Amino acid sequence: MCGRYASTKDPGKLAAEFAALDATGGAAPGADFNVAPTKNVFSVVQRHPRDDAGDRDLERTERTVRVMRWGLVPMWAKEKSIGSRMINAKSETVTTKPAFRSSIKRYRCLLPADGWYEWKREGGRKQPFFMTSPDGSSLAMAGIYASWRDPQAEDAPPLVTCSVLTTSAIGQLTDLHDRMPLLLPVTAWEQWLDPDLPDVTDLLGPPPRELVDGLEIRPVSTAVNSVRNNGAKLLERVSLGEQPQAVGLDPDVK
Repeated sequence: MCGRYASTKDPGKLAAEFAALDATGGAAPGADFNVAPTKNVFSVVQRHPRDDAGDRDLERTERTVRVMRWGLVPMWAKEKSIGSRMINAKSETVTTKPAFRSSIKRYRCLLPADGWYEWKREGGRKQPFFMTSPDGSSLAMAGIYASWRDPQAEDAPPLVTCSVLTTSAIGQLTDLHDRMPLLLPVTAWEQWLDPDLPDVTDLLGPPPRELVDGLEIRPVSTAVNSVRNNGAKLLERVSLGEQPQAVGLDPDVK
């Protein structure tokens, strides 16, 4: 599963990394070392641009960095609270589950992350680990999204929400958990984001083994267990069995 991750780059850097335009406006969240469900997160989408009349230009597509809320709210939902239970979508069933099957065909995105957290039971407690790219490049988690309008406030702008796809863990990650985010290599981004391609079944299996084997897995402080804790210290390596005090953590970083 994926229930917590880190996203610390500004939208300009993400736009450059993903060959996209920054379309976040004033909604971009700040650096967040402890991203939790229902927070606003960065996403990368590719759509046909619209002209001033609202008509789509079917001759070209535009890739942009946008902001979404983590926890997918299906368009048919009566309340947005359902999103807190829709933070992940299993790649094995995403094409058949009513909450996800429309999005996987029409509304796919990438969710950039510095890395994600996973917990493993060590002795009598759970030890958090952080999975990240050694060279500092963003991990591209496969995502889907949906737009929802509050039936009690029809004039309000739509709420755009997303889910992280998960798959069976492979390689070195199997020692931590049986699930992992579906990571997509750069070579798969164009196909995944193609708005005119409804079937991406061939991308729903586990990621390439070399992508997973190249990840750095480091034990980190149990301070990450609390969503109130934030700051760069959450990403620092610790010695197993020796947990430093949560000194210097900034609970106000969002």
